[in-house]
Amino acid sequence: MRRLGSTVIATALAVLVALPGLAQADDDPLFVSWTDIAPALSPGYDPDSDNLCKKGHENCVHSVIKEMERRFAPLADSCHFNAVFALTYLRTTEIYHEFWHEGQFADPNWLNHYDAWFGEYYFRAYDAYYKENKGTAPEAWQIAFAASDDKRVSGMGNVLLGMNAHINRDLPFVLYEIGLAAPDGTSRKPDHDKVNEFLNRVSGEVFPELARRFDPTVDDGNVPGTTLDDTLTFQAVPAWREQAWRNAEALANASTDLQRALVAAQIEEYAAGAARTIRDATAYGLLSPSTATDRDAYCAEHNWDS
Repeated sequence: MRRLGSTVIATALAVLVALPGLAQADDDPLFVSWTDIAPALSPGYDPDSDNLCKKGHENCVHSVIKEMERRFAPLADSCHFNAVFALTYLRTTEIYHEFWHEGQFADPNWLNHYDAWFGEYYFRAYDAYYKENKGTAPEAWQIAFAASDDKRVSGMGNVLLGMNAHINRDLPFVLYEIGLAAPDGTSRKPDHDKVNEFLNRVSGEVFPELARRFDPTVDDGNVPGTTLDDTLTFQAVPAWREQAWRNAEALANASTDLQRALVAAQIEEYAAGAARTIRDATAYGLLSPSTATDRDAYCAEHNWDS
């Protein structure tokens, strides 16, 4: 069964690749909740803005993390299948914050703005689907959320569906809106690419926690003593992020609104098609190593394990 699960995931990824609260210093502004920041948040880094996230202040990352924690807690409590991606994204943001502190970025405050606007896309998609009209959420997110609601796919399926919707669908629009170049005309791509360097940390920390708390099959494809299958999963991410940058360039280079709309439609179509591929490849069925019922029972016992 382990070999089968690994093969299914590898096949899905091969298809898709072929086609990211610490204590605050005494002189920092007081913590501001995301609900206070978000209404005034708009794309475009502005170091002179009064909005913590638009100016790229470190406390913006604190606020994003707190908002993710707030949204994650009820999902974990109820063992909702959305908890798996919510935790993955939360831990990814926390690890980004650690990496940020290592001084790896040329323009760290721009990265904080990037992080916030990217997170806002996820929050908006979730709220559109669950609080407004499901049909207003992007199709890739509709497929991901419906798979969670219907308990249709494995924990790994939930992770991949969320990553696909957020990277293949959301990220090109995020990059286009926040700008691909600095005011002096230099490309932001080196900082964008630098994000890829901490993703292996994410796989090494997140998958064991997901398996421990929500779905023990998440890491069933691993080769003992290695991170082979976890690494395989996250190796799709740099390829997807590269494609997202290229799609953002296509949006920026479109000479007319019609051309830009066509690029946007292609982005939506690709992400939705990838979502259907992932959903079908990771669906529970006769050959699955476990069932949704098994997963529910396991989570009920372990969802808040340390």
